[in-house]
Amino acid sequence: MKTNHSMRILVASLCIALSTAAAVPMAFAQSDAMGSMGMHKDPMVGGAAMYPSKNIIQNAVNSKDHTTLVAAVKVAGLVDTLSGTGPFTVFAPTNEAFAALPAGTVDNLLKPENKSTLTKILTYHVVPGRLTSHDLAEAVQAGGGKAVLKTVEGDSITVGKDGSKWTVTDDKGNVADITIPDVIQSNGVIFVIDKVLMP
Repeated sequence: MKTNHSMRILVASLCIALSTAAAVPMAFAQSDAMGSMGMHKDPMVGGAAMYPSKNIIQNAVNSKDHTTLVAAVKVAGLVDTLSGTGPFTVFAPTNEAFAALPAGTVDNLLKPENKSTLTKILTYHVVPGRLTSHDLAEAVQAGGGKAVLKTVEGDSITVGKDGSKWTVTDDKGNVADITIPDVIQSNGVIFVIDKVLMP
């Protein structure tokens, strides 16, 4: 009797183990289907911790990778706007992204007479609302592989996935990779990107 009882326990244990093993790949498949970029708690950006208690400008000024962007925001007079309640979702190009533009482009944009053009480019990187990677992944899935987002500037950008990379494509067809997602701010979210988007 004890042997039969032990066998039943062993068989039951094996059944549970097998059903659990089968469920694990399914869970990964569902996670992959969601296409989530993954949340990062207080990620480091440009060598500085990004605190969700601070606003977009308060955090951005501490990133060594975004000094050009911060300088441009100041010249364009957008500091108060991006320090406001928002919320905003900002796709933030790095210094390297700005440096990759044709020679002289940044210096030219920072001239007072080109403030309107600079403002147009910067607000093209801002989407109204607080969108996390989870929100973007759901929008991409609902859109059959892409999500078209209207920017504060008025034109649209397109978020999609290229293999394992999440991308943002501008109206001219330039494709930027999202290198750091979900940098949560008190007034929105920042996604670090590796190219400057052009309306």
